[in-house]
Formats: sequence, C-alpha cells, structure tokens
Amino acid sequence: MALDETCPKEAVQAESAEPRNLRRRKSHKLFFAACGALLLLITFAPGSVRAAWARLTGFTNVGDEPVPEAPSASFDLPAAGLSGLTGQQQAELLMDATINRDARAALLVTERAQHWRGRLKLTPELTGTLQTALNEHDLRARAAALEVYLAVYNVSKTPRSAAHLREVAQSDPKSRGWALWMLGALGNRGIERDAALATLLAHVHDSDEQTRYWTIEGLAHLGSDGTIAALLDEFRNDPAKQVRERAACSLAESGMLTHEQRMNAVPGLIGMTQDDSASATTKQWAFQALGAITGETFGTDSTAWQEWWVNRVQQ
Repeated sequence: MALDETCPKEAVQAESAEPRNLRRRKSHKLFFAACGALLLLITFAPGSVRAAWARLTGFTNVGDEPVPEAPSASFDLPAAGLSGLTGQQQAELLMDATINRDARAALLVTERAQHWRGRLKLTPELTGTLQTALNEHDLRARAAALEVYLAVYNVSKTPRSAAHLREVAQSDPKSRGWALWMLGALGNRGIERDAALATLLAHVHDSDEQTRYWTIEGLAHLGSDGTIAALLDEFRNDPAKQVRERAACSLAESGMLTHEQRMNAVPGLIGMTQDDSASATTKQWAFQALGAITGETFGTDSTAWQEWWVNRVQQ
C-alpha cells in the first residue's frame, strides 16, 4: 500500500481547530498505517536454513521443559508468576504485557530472551504480539521484539553469531534477506554494530530488489547514525517503488531510529520536496515523512518547511 494512499491530503493540509498535539497524533497514526513492519522472516529461514544455522551455532533443541528463572530486577509481573512456565509461555505472556504498555515486561523480555534460545516457535499468538510490538511507538517494545526474534532463530548475542550472519549474507543468496535483517537486529542490541553497518551498506545497491528491500529493513533496525544517509539515498534513488517506500517509512516511523536521529534526516527530506527531478510520489512521501517526524503541519508547502527549519537551526 502506497504512503499517499493511506495519508489523505487533508490530514496534512487542512486547518483545524483541534489542539496541535491531537492533530499530531492523528497524522502520526495515518502515516504509521502505511509503515507497519512487514515481517516475513520465516520465508528467509526455512527448515534447511535453520538447520544450517543450527550447525553453525551448535544448537540443541531443548524442548518445552520449564525454563529456570533468569536473574531479573526487583520486580515481577503482578498476578502472573513466571516460575515453571516454558520459554514459549514466558515469551507469549511477557510480549502480550509489553504491547499492553507494561514497561517492566519489556525489560524482563530483554533479560530473559537469551535463555529462550532454541525454545521458541513463531506461533500465531507470538507472531501477532511481535508484529504489534514492532509497530509500537515505544522503542522499548520494539527492542523487546528484536530480542525475541533473535531467540526464535537461536541467534546468540555474540560476535561469533554476527560473523556467521555476515558469512550467510555474503555466501547464501537464498538466506541473504534473513541474514541482513538479523544483522540489523543483532547490531541494534549492541553486537558488532559497525561491522553490521558495513555489511548492510555493501548490499544497499545490490542488483536484486529483494536484497535491497531487506537491507533497508536491516538498516532500519540497526538504528545507528550511519544509516541515515543510506536511507535517504534509497528513498530518493532506488528504482523499485517498494524499496523507496520502505526507506521512507524507515526514516519516518519504522525501525529503531530515535526521534533525534530522525530529525537529522529532515534537511534531506526538505531537499527532496524542492527537487524538480523528484517524482510527485517521492515528494508526497517526503512531505508525509516530515510531518510524521516533526509533528508540524505545513503540508505540501516546501517554502514553509524550509523557513521553519532555518528558523529552528538559528534558535
């Protein structure tokens, strides 16, 4: 679904008597509807791929026995003991609490996820909560989802795993998209961030459209300062519409970039709206991204956006 199909023009242009923060929330939701995380990781890790990964990581299926209590902070979920639950049950319970705005649950996921490696399956319930979490505005919920995905695919948070993912991305075209996504997730959790960025940037101009698409997803979830320029370039110049759209969404809403990092993309986005060679669709997406990032309501007025930015920088 194209961004301009889900973000009505009046949402960013019309004057309203509503308070600005309410208009901002409505604009945010409209744009975000088009930028939901498209998680099809299972297509990149069929049985043969997962078997190969198991051989690399020394994975042993431990089944569904109860998971020992992992060390946790001085709290526990109210009315829901975790002792004696399987890893699957713990993950489903905690992710459900996470998307229901329980910040303690998100922290517990981060603390326990690596104890769940090899114990989780992408059941409909778990998959649903993970996708919802990756669409949450709260980066803590998104981070919790990344932790669970790493656990699902038995990816340990170690440099060795990062090296294996880079090897898969380099040598296995069928699993490359999965590996690039996982590299971004692992890098976001603090493992080999610079190496992950280098690998992702090496594939950002790949001749294969799906490789570029999942490279954008990996960059978005890596969430480092070094991803901004590449995302802007792909948004402006990639020949594939779906890749450009994912880059726009990654700058505006999706992934693990902080608000401050997204603000660094604003000058580039304003420049796109003023570029006569940019398509109407690219300009419209850029305007929508600007609104989503800043909460401002200048609509499709490039001059107003430029003046606002200049004034902001000068303050």
